[in-house]
This record gives sequence, C-alpha cells and structure tokens, in this order.
Amino acid sequence: MTVKRDLYSASVENSAKTVLSASRRTDIPAFYLDWFLSCLERRRFDVENPFSRKTKTFGFVSSDIHSIVFWSKNYTPLLESKIPLEDFNLFFHFTINTPVPLLEPGVPPLEDRLTQAGKLADWRGPDKLMWRFDPVVVWEKNGIRESNLSSFLKIAGELTRIGVRRLTISAMDRYRKIDVRTRGLPGFEFVYPAAAEFAELIRPYIEAALEMGTEVSLCCEKELLAILSPLPVKQGKCINGELLNDLFGPGADLTTDRGQRRQYGCGCTLSFDVGSYALQPCMNNCLYCYANPERKAAKKRSQADA
Repeated sequence: MTVKRDLYSASVENSAKTVLSASRRTDIPAFYLDWFLSCLERRRFDVENPFSRKTKTFGFVSSDIHSIVFWSKNYTPLLESKIPLEDFNLFFHFTINTPVPLLEPGVPPLEDRLTQAGKLADWRGPDKLMWRFDPVVVWEKNGIRESNLSSFLKIAGELTRIGVRRLTISAMDRYRKIDVRTRGLPGFEFVYPAAAEFAELIRPYIEAALEMGTEVSLCCEKELLAILSPLPVKQGKCINGELLNDLFGPGADLTTDRGQRRQYGCGCTLSFDVGSYALQPCMNNCLYCYANPERKAAKKRSQADA
C-alpha cells in the first residue's frame, strides 16, 4: 500500500508560528511522552490524518513553534521530564472530573490529579492551565440516575486556591462505539438529557464557578450556550491563538480552524495536532470516550465497579 505523504506548513502568507496540539486524539503526556520528546528532539513529526489516512510531515526548528498545548488526565510523566521542554512555551488542558472508577478506570485518584495541578501551576504559572470538566456525564444504574458532578465544587475550590481561573465544560456526545461498549454492563445505560434539562443540571455549578472568579466556557455546545446566555459563559476556544499570544507574545496563527466542529460552536484557531487515535490508543480506557478504541476491557470495568 502506498503511503500518502505531504509537508505541513503553517500559514506561510502571514508568517505565523505553529501551535502544536498534543493532543485531542490521545493522552500524550500520560502515555506517549517519550515518543513526543523524541520527535521534538529530531525536529520532525509524521502524523496520519484519522480520516484521509494521509501522512503529514512537519519538520521544524524551535523558532517555528509558538507554543505547545498539552491535553491530559495525568501529567505525572511530564512533570518528571521537564528539562527537554524548558525552552518551549507550554499551555496545559487538564481534564479533572469527579472520580468514578467505572467511567475512568485508568485515571489517577483525584487527590493525585489536584497535586499535579499545583505542581504545573508552580512550574509554569496558574494562568497556563485550563481546567476541563469534560464531559459532564449522566447515567442510570438499576433505575437510579446519577451524574459525575458530585466533586465539582471540591475541584473548583482547590483549583481556585492555586490560581487556576479558566474552566471548559462539555456534554457527553453519543457514539455507536459507546453504545457497543456498555452492552455488557447489566442495569447500566448512559442518559443524554435534552439541552434545556442539561442546562438546568449544570447551571448551579457554573454559577458557583463564576462566583469563585473562574472564566467558564462551553466546548462545542452552541445550543447550551444560547440557553445559558444570561450567564457570562463564553464560546469554547480550546486552542485560542489570542490567549496564547497574550501569554507568550505574538506569533500564533489567529485563523479559524475549519477542521474542527464549527457547526457545533467550536471557536478554535489553527494548530497542528500530533496525536493518533489508532497508532497511539489512549489507555485511560474511559467508558464514555469517543476516541477510546474498540478493545475488550469488560474485566477491568467489572473490577472497577465492584
């Protein structure tokens, strides 16, 4: 089979520098940091497009990179490998949800993640962190409805204490692979409330975060944003060129990223995502995740739910 390959270049017309996204597709800081650092050292990333299967090669020098945006649920490996990253501008998306082992069997305990957030804030500054409560999940088990919001206020209070002032919230989306994944869980099913009902579910938590001085955004939730519009809640821009320029100086591309879900309200600016769903499967093994590959994990979930 012939591998399709071309060269990536960032907006040559306006001489913008590249924002590296690491990654929307998998948890690179937790599971593939050695690979990422090796690519960074040799100044080259080869990344397969998840839809076209076409490989893009991005060769660069350090001055080509404006900033690196990490996405993770576990930053311990990165915190133990700081030195190779000292010369780069770093921004961290940190997903910290209420601990429910059935939902997130591969994620460290909540207290560990909050400790990690404090270490990241001490290292690079709390303004370089974005807390993601992502997604808000609703389910029924044996006829009893629950959500993963029970520790929201605890997490918000601790992150406020260390100076984190940005929060992104999203709702769980339905995918066929998720339905397949949950068929072996007796008495369990995910629930997808209508937008108005979901808005009322999250409203008190958003209000509490706002009262703590946190800026709240909704990721790809245009309908929810309209319902909650009396509240000062913003459109999500997970890759936000303007914010990155404010934090690190000018150079990040401000062009709208047309490869994201703009129809649902994504406001992201351009970045180059270096992860792969298939080649770098995420090992957090979250029950609700759209990116979680099809693999047998019933035993692990059964143990987590015991």
